[in-house]
Amino acid sequence: MLLHVQLVDVLSRSITPSEIVIEAGKIKSILPTDKTCAYFAIMGFIDAHVHIESSMLVPAEFARLAVVQGTIATVSDPHEIGNVLGIDGVRYMLKNAKQVPFKFCFGAPSCVPATSFETAGATITLADIKKLFIEDELTYLAEMMNYPAVIAGDAEAIDKINLAKLLGRQVDGHAPAVRGADICAYIAAGITTDHECITEAEAREKLELGMKVIIREGSAAKNFEALIGLLPEYPDMMMFCADDKHPDNLIEGHINHLAKRAVGKGINVFDVLKAACLNPVLHYNLPVGKLQIGDWADIVLVKDLTDFEVVQTYINGALVAENGKTLLPFLPCEVVNYFETHPKQATDFELPAQAGKLRVIEALDGQLVTNPLLFEPKIQHNKVVSDTERDILKIVVVNRYKDSLPAIAFVKNFGLKQGAIASSVAHDSHNIIAVGTNDADICAAINLIIAAKGGISAVSAEVQALLPLPVAGLMSTEDGYTVAQQYIAIDALAKQFGATLASPFMTLSFMALLVIPSLKLSDLGLFDGRRFSFTDLWEV
Repeated sequence: MLLHVQLVDVLSRSITPSEIVIEAGKIKSILPTDKTCAYFAIMGFIDAHVHIESSMLVPAEFARLAVVQGTIATVSDPHEIGNVLGIDGVRYMLKNAKQVPFKFCFGAPSCVPATSFETAGATITLADIKKLFIEDELTYLAEMMNYPAVIAGDAEAIDKINLAKLLGRQVDGHAPAVRGADICAYIAAGITTDHECITEAEAREKLELGMKVIIREGSAAKNFEALIGLLPEYPDMMMFCADDKHPDNLIEGHINHLAKRAVGKGINVFDVLKAACLNPVLHYNLPVGKLQIGDWADIVLVKDLTDFEVVQTYINGALVAENGKTLLPFLPCEVVNYFETHPKQATDFELPAQAGKLRVIEALDGQLVTNPLLFEPKIQHNKVVSDTERDILKIVVVNRYKDSLPAIAFVKNFGLKQGAIASSVAHDSHNIIAVGTNDADICAAINLIIAAKGGISAVSAEVQALLPLPVAGLMSTEDGYTVAQQYIAIDALAKQFGATLASPFMTLSFMALLVIPSLKLSDLGLFDGRRFSFTDLWEV
């Protein structure tokens, strides 16, 4: 195969009209040409940290959508399904991913469960991680979320890191707002990246200590604007990622859109492409071509180097997307799951009133961190209820692995004026989480999910809607474009109920993520991420 292109070589920082000869999936030769070259050839885009499960698509289906955006590889942490099904869940992802030519680089989950303060469906042990490294050839240790344990020198956490180092694997980090002596200890343990920075000062401190910073722009957490100004200073130390991306956002754009935004800010295109394409290959030693002779022909043709509109995507020399259409086939997938809880009653979600103020979670649009607030409760019939006037709504977490009493708290900034929304995507243990204006609708939204053994739902007195997620309660078996449209519809319904967040279901899913401060809710109770311990719902 022969391509006439403007070859964008990030390594030499040059753009040259070239004739690329591809043979047996690799670049056989690159020769200068006098012929007119309509398109620019760049390396394929790489998402440097993503949980495929958060797209609500199995890996093969994620790939079908991602290649349209010029993404040819991901650095993927399968700890979402790991929390549900353990090592078998990780291997499900590996097996499904092998059906497509897309280059998934899966890591061994380091923290399953993420903490001891929640109920997960499985545990991934040090022995399991060793199996994943040796038997399944996984190439890195995925984000070490239990940063307090690392900083404290906890033996189990350190043993996992040391195993990875012994076997020559990179170790990914997760250190939100960790600074000073604590971040020095965390890095000294052997952790090389962080995707949790939310301020320039935090990111700069980590970069100056030698840690690589991954700029995150997902469906809920959006840190691009705060961090992108550092890229010209640290072009070899930064990468781009989505972390968690819902299907409606994936069909709109991926890493290509971050490249467009970065160039639009006047950042040198070669530095942008380093972050978007080259740096992940070098850091993780990915089997991805760098547009050099002898490399795999992983090539994306774009119309220009400003908008990065993708014309064609090649992986190992095979055309996988063209002019906005995927060329990868839709493939049926196996259903695996762990969902054992039974339907609930509205009375299960009642909260008796008592003296004192309520600790309330303040959700922040575009961030995973929350703030702790204190409010006088709204009381009816000696029960604490949602207060739509002050936007203080009941939030609950229900254990999906066994029958038990729900955990109940309150949250601000969801904005619902009627009904409830619920999800079995609730990081990281993936119990059922719901927020709503009344107990009846909260219960109905949860029961829809229980009946389907996974999904996201929206319920009011007038309507009930469900997007089923039968694969581990996290992913759909449907075509990705169909799932995207289903998600768009249910997201719109939540906003009809009054939801004011840009991505209410994604934000909801992080209200149970205890390793992101400050105040979160697990199935076992309200959790203070600053002290890393449970806290009482009431401030007396």
